[in-house]
Amino acid sequence: MPRARRSLSTLLAGLSSGSAPLPPMSRPRWLRRLPHVVICLIAVVAAIGSIDGVSTSYRLGVEFGLLAGAAQGVALVLALWRPFPAWWLSLSATFIAAVAARSNMTDMVPPGPNWPWIGPTTVAHALILFLLALRMPASVSLAVLAVTGLVTAFVQGVLGGGPYSGTGVLAVSVFAVAVLLGTALRGSREARTQLVEQEYLTAEERSRRTLLEERNRIARELHDVVAHHMSVISIQAQVAPHLVDNPSDELKENLDGIRQNALEALTELRRVLGVLRSENPDDAYGLGAGTGAAPDAPQPTLDRLDALVENTRAAGLAVTTEVTGEQLPLPPGVELSAYRIVQEALSNALRHAPGSVVRVELTHFPRGLQIRVVNSSPSRPAPPSPGAGHGLLGMRERAMMLGGTLMAMETACGGFTVAAFLPRSAATASRPLRSGNSTGPNGTPNSTGDTS
Repeated sequence: MPRARRSLSTLLAGLSSGSAPLPPMSRPRWLRRLPHVVICLIAVVAAIGSIDGVSTSYRLGVEFGLLAGAAQGVALVLALWRPFPAWWLSLSATFIAAVAARSNMTDMVPPGPNWPWIGPTTVAHALILFLLALRMPASVSLAVLAVTGLVTAFVQGVLGGGPYSGTGVLAVSVFAVAVLLGTALRGSREARTQLVEQEYLTAEERSRRTLLEERNRIARELHDVVAHHMSVISIQAQVAPHLVDNPSDELKENLDGIRQNALEALTELRRVLGVLRSENPDDAYGLGAGTGAAPDAPQPTLDRLDALVENTRAAGLAVTTEVTGEQLPLPPGVELSAYRIVQEALSNALRHAPGSVVRVELTHFPRGLQIRVVNSSPSRPAPPSPGAGHGLLGMRERAMMLGGTLMAMETACGGFTVAAFLPRSAATASRPLRSGNSTGPNGTPNSTGDTS
């Protein structure tokens, strides 16, 4: 019983609720209101037909016919905005006209008029039910159809009348088709809406997952760089007392503390890296291959840039390089990120701009390194790429990690440009960056824009 009462309450709430107006067509714009115009024209025709049928066939006079026909026309127009009140109005007008015609049908010659539904009112009511089913839940639409059928059965089967041609079964069948069609279209529309929402959520989740994967990959790579320096600190702290004649106890204690801190830092690094690798133990650096252990090869630096360029040339791209400025030593993290940015930019050119000409420019400044990779427009269409979309996202993450900037944009000739600036030191990276595409006192770009 409680469940039945809840279902009845839900149904009554749906029956008494309003609904949104019939939305216009999205395109073309000049036909946006075409459904509304068509319904209004049908309403005029249905009103005229109802006036003629009620006043002539039912012998109820012109005044009654005008009222009944106007009610049907107004109900059909009202259904564009408020289909439930429109259904009440149409059904009530039909019921009153059918009951009023009973006394006039006793002396008619068989087969008599169509009763209780005539053609115009059947069409108008079917359209009202269709518009209602388009915008209200299926339970409400079926309840409305059931009430219409019960009223029709009561009028034709219980009240009856003189000679007439029964139209109740045919009318209810037409109404059922209209409701089923409207419910199906509503379900299809809701399914499309849910699909669009799901696609949006999936794209958001994919983007978030890509971001996390790329950050994990960067953390794994930088682990080797940091661990190397911490290992060197530990070894130097252990060897230092042997390089001094008669080292004091305080010196030994301080050096031993340095060594212990370095070892603890290494332990924490390995623990954090273990958490990252546990998500994919078969892929050490997220590169798609591996055995679960750290790769034996050292992390690449800019010294291997020529080999990278030669490999790209062998793949079919014309690549030129230009290195300017005084090449001061760069921190390992900057070297690794610079190499990866150039590598990813060349990979993007291979995938998306086949046959293009690529120029790699490295400019050394006292404050850091500027990278520009520019490719011309492709000479042939690019094949579909199965990539996961890590490229620009990974480059941006690497630059931001070092306190640098990265911009990626199309060129006027149809090519693509990737420009990045990586600060040389942590002190430089910690300064607040100014917005805009200005140039610093040392000729280095201060842009913080990111269009990737």
